[in-house]
Amino acid sequence: MAMNKYNPIQHFCCMRIIATLALILFLGSQSVMLGQGDGPRFYWKGLVGMNAIPVIGTSQSGNSNPMDPAHIVNPGSEFNSTIAMPGYARMFSLFNRSAMASIVVPMGRISSSIKDNGLTSTQTSMGFGDPMLQFGVNLVGPKAIKSIPDLLRYKPKFSLDFMGSLAIPIGEYDSESQINIGQHRWYGRIGLPVVCQLGKWVPGKRTTLEFLPAVWFFGNNNNYNGQTLETNPMFQVEGHLTRDFMEKLWGSVDFIWYSGGESKIDTLVVPQLNNMGIGITLGYKINDNMQLTVAYTSTLNDSEPEDLKMDSFRITFICGWHKLIEGMHRLKGND
Repeated sequence: MAMNKYNPIQHFCCMRIIATLALILFLGSQSVMLGQGDGPRFYWKGLVGMNAIPVIGTSQSGNSNPMDPAHIVNPGSEFNSTIAMPGYARMFSLFNRSAMASIVVPMGRISSSIKDNGLTSTQTSMGFGDPMLQFGVNLVGPKAIKSIPDLLRYKPKFSLDFMGSLAIPIGEYDSESQINIGQHRWYGRIGLPVVCQLGKWVPGKRTTLEFLPAVWFFGNNNNYNGQTLETNPMFQVEGHLTRDFMEKLWGSVDFIWYSGGESKIDTLVVPQLNNMGIGITLGYKINDNMQLTVAYTSTLNDSEPEDLKMDSFRITFICGWHKLIEGMHRLKGND
């Protein structure tokens, strides 16, 4: 029947939907990815009903536990981690605004060489970390994308979101160890992600300037080596200048800044942070359903022992789907 014929316009629309879906860089992570932040193009919008499964792999080294969002610096010590973080994200409509909910579950291994009172000890932690839930909703910008015509008209122009993250403290934790993959306390953040479109919105030529100002909040850990760990709120500013190199390949120059977060371990005061990092990100669309991104970030102004030092490499694989897209593929196959 004529209605089952493959229509190139429908196929084009299908490709645009998938391309947008691939750009839901959920978790770039998730903020447990210390020194790297959420990543570029994380807050681009997709079609309502989209689903994504990201798998993130990271290798990090520095003088702070990479799984500790407070970045408590241990001068002279060295931490190395290999972490995998699978997750799930879904796009939906809330009061006719684009919204997204996601979860990520970190797991892996951290090793350390810790200096304490002139002595050096080697410790290792492995297992599951604290799962993190995240919710975001658009406040200013295009309304929720509910159809193909909505998608084809989509241009971010100026977009402002509200987002919140919350970590559930159920990860592996040993109160007698100085290094843990779980943090044994509640923590989270609130932020206002901003996406600014620069120039025309044409695949292969898209350019954006993106910011994420956010504040982290921390509960107390009442069993931190038999002591109490308290941390003041910490401010984070993340920025990205992104550009399409071609329709399937894009890149970004990344910046992140942390300030605040003074910690107290009983009577011992750990100074607040004032550290910056820069990095680069490359993203490649493998096919209609899959995208791969790689990112590297390194801290700046880290010459003093009490400064945060962190080098991070991240690779992210994303698989996405939508029932409308699957139906279009079946329509193409029946041609």
